[in-house]
Amino acid sequence: MVLDAIETTCVYCGCGCGLYLHVEDSKIIAVTPSMKPPARGRLCAKGWLLHGFANHPDRLREPLMRRGDRYVQTSWSEVLSFIAKSFADIKRDSGPDALAVLTSAKATNEENYLLMKLCRAALGTNNIDNVARLCHAPTLFALGSSLGSGSMTNPIESLLHSDLIMIIGSNTTEQHPVVSFYVMEARRNGAKIIVMDPRRTQIAEIADLHLQMRPGTDIALLNAILNVVIREGMIDEEFIRSRTDGFDEVHDRVAEYTPEAAERICGVPAELIHDAAVMYGSAGDAAIVYAMGITQHAHGTDNVQAIVNLALATGNLGRDGSGIYPLRGHQNVQGACDMGALPDYYTGYQKVSEFREKFEDSWNVELPASQGRTAIEIMSSAGSEIRGMYISGENPALSYPDSSRIRSALESLDLLVVADIFPTETTRMADVVLPIASFAEKYGTVTSTERKVQLIRKAIDPPGNALPEWVVAAKLLEIFGISAGYDSSAAVMREIAALTPSYGGISHERLERGGIHWPCPTQEHPGTPVLYRDGFPRGRALFRHVDQHECGDGRFTLIIGRSQYHFHTGSMTRRVCILEREVPEAFVDVNPKDAASLGIRNGTGVILESESGTIRARARLSDSVSSGTLFMPFHFRESPANMLTGWQLDPHSKIPSLKITSVSIRREGA
Repeated sequence: MVLDAIETTCVYCGCGCGLYLHVEDSKIIAVTPSMKPPARGRLCAKGWLLHGFANHPDRLREPLMRRGDRYVQTSWSEVLSFIAKSFADIKRDSGPDALAVLTSAKATNEENYLLMKLCRAALGTNNIDNVARLCHAPTLFALGSSLGSGSMTNPIESLLHSDLIMIIGSNTTEQHPVVSFYVMEARRNGAKIIVMDPRRTQIAEIADLHLQMRPGTDIALLNAILNVVIREGMIDEEFIRSRTDGFDEVHDRVAEYTPEAAERICGVPAELIHDAAVMYGSAGDAAIVYAMGITQHAHGTDNVQAIVNLALATGNLGRDGSGIYPLRGHQNVQGACDMGALPDYYTGYQKVSEFREKFEDSWNVELPASQGRTAIEIMSSAGSEIRGMYISGENPALSYPDSSRIRSALESLDLLVVADIFPTETTRMADVVLPIASFAEKYGTVTSTERKVQLIRKAIDPPGNALPEWVVAAKLLEIFGISAGYDSSAAVMREIAALTPSYGGISHERLERGGIHWPCPTQEHPGTPVLYRDGFPRGRALFRHVDQHECGDGRFTLIIGRSQYHFHTGSMTRRVCILEREVPEAFVDVNPKDAASLGIRNGTGVILESESGTIRARARLSDSVSSGTLFMPFHFRESPANMLTGWQLDPHSKIPSLKITSVSIRREGA
């Protein structure tokens, strides 16, 4: 009996932790962390228990086609021919824009690339998107338009060089635990920590300052901090003069955001705002870390821009220890965007409007020029303009806002194809279900939140007749007459590198020696851990003033998020018995004062109601939320939090406002 240890990359959040899968008798029996960064010998609870779902008996094993009210097992050749014919029929009858593809942030770069190619070259539409639309689309828009790249500026390790770390909208210890290890190590080395969050989270408990603002008032708070930084002469005048545009307007307009004015909006005492500003403005190298608490708003792009303005004004870019750190929530959400699974970009953020001819020449096919739809726009058109959809590894029936509306949209399609590793709420609505290989059953690459491209390696065979999704996409391309003679995922990466300047020097062969931070334009280039050392890709970085928006008009504001023991819609973590034991059901955090006024006790069943829907959950009394604020995780199909959220979209990035929902709450039976 031989025990193998296969080095690969974790499948959960975007940290990109290296780990080893220990295999015995073709089964993964244990997981241990890599000593390389970012893991450095540490993993979160989910990472340690990865083998719990990989071996689970619920795995999808055979292609399935709906026949009336039941599914029947079929062959790959039959199911792929059926999909191709059905999509071709829809395209002939209603045009190519009647089709759409949603790719997966759990799929590899190679899989996202081939699904993007399938959508554009075979189906003939730019209606393609991925889960970034629901998490970091504002990051892509705001950082991209202001700095030149919509991505993290520094590697996670760079936090060890910070004199101050400002964390806003990130429950770091629970959602990106490995990043929090670096934050705490930096703190032990003398760095100051400021946390700005409507909840008193674990990371807030260890911070030097916690600014507990009202939900949705981030811009007023950030503008007030910039106001103090300017008034007290803590700006970097040389950086602003030599490397930026647009400061004068921001300088003039943040003048109205005094700490006292911000206190009236945010509920944070003016003296705390002043103290935070002085700490940030006087730090040598200051970093700003943020996550979905900033982006998942109807003004998410403006929230990110307020962060950019603060970093630019103090010259905190282009050095170790400084920078802006958007923490991605999925393993490969950065890579899905890099691979052009977006309606307006090809790989490497090459605009469809500018680079169409380049890709037409490479793929030897005419490509669509029309503007594609974003994820929510695709769903809003389902059943009318959109008739056929391919969904890869996502579960929008539970994860998208206004779940009732999403389910109606999916039910109205003529053809819904869903590829996944487990049955989900979305596969149960599909006409065709495709069983695909998990991260442990295939080769490929993923790109972490710090722009680090890394290998995943096959440790075991897929169950039954499940296939790597790059193989599925390549077979569909061949059926549609698009040349796709790839003999491996490494061959797909060679095509990606040839078409994508920022990935030009990346290959599987090089990655065998370790991960590489893009941009890496040539085989000789070492990669770029820290962006903007010598300048910005757009020439000069751009300030843009942003104003606080109105937010929240109800008695209670609901914030949704994650539990530290579960991931996304729980399709993987809820099949791991230890994780399920820790948090087996949904809960809603209620401030004890609010609970007393409503006659709610700890554990009481409560009814939550919004304009979109009504759900039941169990109350958990907690002073981590202020009076008037509620918090609930969204993993649980029994109490689907997204039944309550709505479709109010950020005008720039089209992300829905998931973080603020006006709701009512009452005791069950009252």
